[in-house]
Amino acid sequence: MLFDDLKKAKMAAMKEHNKVKSDTLGVAIAKAMLVNTEKKAKGEELTDAEMIGVLQKTVKELEEEKANYMQLSRSDDAANVDAQIDYIKEYLPAMMNDDEIRNIILGMEDKSVGTVMKTFKAKYAGQADMKKVQEILKSL
Repeated sequence: MLFDDLKKAKMAAMKEHNKVKSDTLGVAIAKAMLVNTEKKAKGEELTDAEMIGVLQKTVKELEEEKANYMQLSRSDDAANVDAQIDYIKEYLPAMMNDDEIRNIILGMEDKSVGTVMKTFKAKYAGQADMKKVQEILKSL
């Protein structure tokens, strides 16, 4: 499970004395534990797809933080955030490109917005940017 992989990677980073990586993975683990607590209250388990969602949200937050540092001309801090983003992206699946998304949509019988979006959320969670899916669907 992805959550366990993150814990192991955090322990390895601590042993290597890589503070940035250890701290970054620690933040991701903490966010995942919050989601997991909410899931357990409902009697459910944290899935890898939900864990990927947590990681993607963390990357988006870090990218916003980087943009803020760039506006303030703090390139050292922006480089540090870049390293954090790279550490988290190691655990994310490769994102689909536009052609792959287009081919999947074209292969579907029902190309209504609702059906396409549900299919991508169910089958390709974390592998496709839903905004891109919507843009490509509109262009067809």
